[in-house]
Amino acid sequence: VNERSLAESLSHGIAYYHEALSANDRRIVEHLFTQGAAQVMLVSRDCSWEIQSSAYLVIVMGTQFFEGREHRYIDYPISEVLQMFGKAGRSLEDKDCKGVLMCPAVKREYYTKFLKEALPIESQLQTFFHDAFVTEISTKTIESTQDAVDWSTYTYFYRRLLANPSFYGVQSTSHEGLSAYLSDLVESTLKDLSDAKLIELDEEEDTVAPLNAAMIAAYYNISFVTMQTLLLSLKRNTKLKGILEIVTAATEFENIQIRRHEEHTLQRIYDRVPVKLAETNFESPHFKAFVLLQAHFSRMQLPTDLAKDQEIILRKVLNLLSACVDVLSSEGHLNAMSAMEMSQMVVQGMWDRDSALKQIPHFEPQVVEACAAAGINDVVEFMEAMDPNENQDYGKLVQAMGLSNQQLADAARFTNDRYPNVELNFELEDPENVTSGSPSYVTVSLEREVEEDEEPNLIVHAPFYPAEKTENWWLVVGEESTRTLLAIKRVTIAKALKTKLEIVLPTLKHTLTLFLMSADYAGVDQAPTFEVEAAEGMDEDDEEEEEEE
Repeated sequence: VNERSLAESLSHGIAYYHEALSANDRRIVEHLFTQGAAQVMLVSRDCSWEIQSSAYLVIVMGTQFFEGREHRYIDYPISEVLQMFGKAGRSLEDKDCKGVLMCPAVKREYYTKFLKEALPIESQLQTFFHDAFVTEISTKTIESTQDAVDWSTYTYFYRRLLANPSFYGVQSTSHEGLSAYLSDLVESTLKDLSDAKLIELDEEEDTVAPLNAAMIAAYYNISFVTMQTLLLSLKRNTKLKGILEIVTAATEFENIQIRRHEEHTLQRIYDRVPVKLAETNFESPHFKAFVLLQAHFSRMQLPTDLAKDQEIILRKVLNLLSACVDVLSSEGHLNAMSAMEMSQMVVQGMWDRDSALKQIPHFEPQVVEACAAAGINDVVEFMEAMDPNENQDYGKLVQAMGLSNQQLADAARFTNDRYPNVELNFELEDPENVTSGSPSYVTVSLEREVEEDEEPNLIVHAPFYPAEKTENWWLVVGEESTRTLLAIKRVTIAKALKTKLEIVLPTLKHTLTLFLMSADYAGVDQAPTFEVEAAEGMDEDDEEEEEEE
C-alpha cells in the first residue's frame, strides 16, 4: 500500500476508497474488503460508479455536495443514490440486505417517493445536437437537411419526444407539430454550425458538407464550442502563452470540480507559476486548468484532490493541442510548432526553457546543475560523457551527480532504449524544374538507430504523464523568414520510414526548413535548411492556348 494513512487505517479493519488513490491502492482496498479483512469501507461520491464491491449494509451519509461555481450545496441525482444502494447485497451470500439513507427530515418524503417509483430516463441529445451533427456530417452520414431530420428520427430522443413532449417544450403533439419542432431544431443547429464555419450549408441545393474544422473536431472528439474558440482565437502571431490560455478555455474543462476552501491553495500555486492572466477568477474551472497545467510543467507536488483534477486535465489537453496544430497548419501558420512544443511539455512535465536532461530518470535540479557545470546540456552530450573511454573526467562527473549505481543504470536504460535517435535524410525531387504555383515534392527518409534484431520500444517514457502514450512525430516544411508553413504530416517512426511532402511555392528564391518535431520528447527535434528557386509558372491562359494549338 503506497499511502501511509491508508495502511494505518487498514490495520484497524477500516478501508477508504476515493478518486485520488493510486490504481494499485484501489485494487488492494477492494480485495481486502471483499475477503473480509477490512470490515468497513468509506467510499467517496465520485467513486460510486467505478467501485465493484458490494456489502450487506450500505449507508449513504448525506445527499448533498458543494458546487463551487454556484456557491451552494446541490442534491445528489436520484440515479446516483440508486447506484449507491445498488451496492447493497452480495450475490450468493446475502438472503437480504439493508440500505440506510441519512438526509434532512424535509427531504424524507421526496426520497421515499422517488427511490420506490421508477423514473423515466429522458434524452439529453438536444443539448448535444451540434456535436452529434459534426460527427455525422464529417463521416458523410448526413449530406442534406432531410438526412439530418431522418437521422434524428432514429434516436432515443425522438422516441421520448413522442412519449413526453412537454419535457422537451413541444407545443403541439400532432404529427405536423412534431415535424415542425424537429425541423426547426435541425435547421437552427445546421445554421449555427454554418455560422461557426464548421460546415458548408447550401440552402438552395439542400446540401451539407464538412469543412476542415468539422473534420478536426470529429477526429479529436472536440466539442463544437471549443472548435469555434480555436478558429476565432488562434492567429499567425499566437505565441506559447496565448496557446496555453486558449487551450485551457476549452469547454472540455467545464466539469472540473470547484471545491470549498481550495481558493487559497490555488492562489499559492498561482503565485509560483510564471505565466499570469490579466484577470484571475479562482472559481472558474478554466482558470483552475490554467494554473494546474503550469503546476505540471513546474513539477509541483499537489494535494491529492488537486492532483486528481490535474490528471483529468492532462488526459484531455493533448487532443486539444493536436487540434491547435491542425487549425494553425491548415491556415499555413508556422507557429503551429508552438503547440507541438507544448505537447512535449505536457508529456514530459517540463517548461520549454528547461534542460532536456530533466527527462532522464532521477535527474533532479542539482543533478542537472552538476551536468551543466561539466558542459553537458542535452541527452546526447550526456551519453557521450558517460563513456569512460571518451571522457577523461568520467569519475568526477559521476561523483558530482551523486547518483547510485541503480539510478545510473536507470538513466542508461532510458538513454539507450527509450530516448529516440533518428537519422533524417531528405531530397527535393527535380530541383531544376520547380515552378511557382505547381506542386513539388520533398522525399524524406527517417531511420531509427536500433540493433538489427531488436524491435524499438515506441511507448514513451513519461513518468509525469498519467496515461500510456505511443511516440508521434510531425514533419513540417516551412519558411522561417515569412513564418509560413508549406506542408505538414504526422508520422510514427518504427525502424525506418520513407514519405513525401508536397509543397507549392510562389516565385523567387526561398530558404526552407524541414522540421522533424517530436510530440513527446524535448531535445530530439531536427531542422535542416535547403534552398529552392521557383521559376515562374505558365498562366492558365497560356496553357489553354498551347492546348488549342
